[in-house]
Amino acid sequence: MVVTPAAFPHSVALAIVHARGLGLDALDAQLLLLHAMGMPSECRVWLTAHADDPIAPSAGTLFLTLLARRLAGEPLAYILGQKEFYGISLSVDSRVLIPRPDTETLVEWSLEILAGHPGARVLDLGTGSGAIALALKHQRPDLQILALDASAAALELARQNAARLGLEVCFLQSDWLRAVAGVFDLILSNPPYVGDADPHLAELAWEPEQALAAGADGLDDLREIIATAPPHLQPGSWLLVEHGHDQARRVGEMLRDCGFQQITSRRDLGGIERCSAGRRPVQ
Repeated sequence: MVVTPAAFPHSVALAIVHARGLGLDALDAQLLLLHAMGMPSECRVWLTAHADDPIAPSAGTLFLTLLARRLAGEPLAYILGQKEFYGISLSVDSRVLIPRPDTETLVEWSLEILAGHPGARVLDLGTGSGAIALALKHQRPDLQILALDASAAALELARQNAARLGLEVCFLQSDWLRAVAGVFDLILSNPPYVGDADPHLAELAWEPEQALAAGADGLDDLREIIATAPPHLQPGSWLLVEHGHDQARRVGEMLRDCGFQQITSRRDLGGIERCSAGRRPVQ
């Protein structure tokens, strides 16, 4: 049980010890304390150097509140309101999926494909917080990027991230490609790909289910994206998608059935086949 503010250990070191005693790991405890004290997450070393410093009562009370939320299972990114992704800091909350490091594989692959193509037109399907689109724009300011999502709430947050970062990306509300016109030099997506009955959904209960689940086998959205993307791709251009740890073979088959060529996949940081791609034929 979390102690009351009146009984709270009022030094930096004792606050960390208190959080650790309740089962929180050291990093989470440090980040929550810094947040409560109004300090950036980069100041973890400061906590060590000032271990005996007192904590203001208001910060101590806030720390207890944040600690209770984390112990209840709320993701750290939602509590802090931010998440680092491919060199940028994104505002995140329960309107959007929390960007994962494994999705950076999709960004890196896209940058490789777009190398030597100045001003290329890129379409990001299911942008959520804007993570992929904004990471690409941050690395390649010349790109013309359209990012879409079916959720108006998600797009509101994505636009806020773009404005705060000073990155010019166009946003569109659309259920996948249904409201999209024109053709692109690259289409990419990190869509929902978890099966509706997958037990892992319970572990992700804090995040929006519509950004996670996609039918009985988790492939409903990927089927639609792969089937409808070709008319929106320049001949010779690529479609890149993220998928589940056991879906590479089936996604490859869907790409092949829809006429894509040079189908391949890439592994994430954990060595899992996490992304697949296909190229629209030149002719």
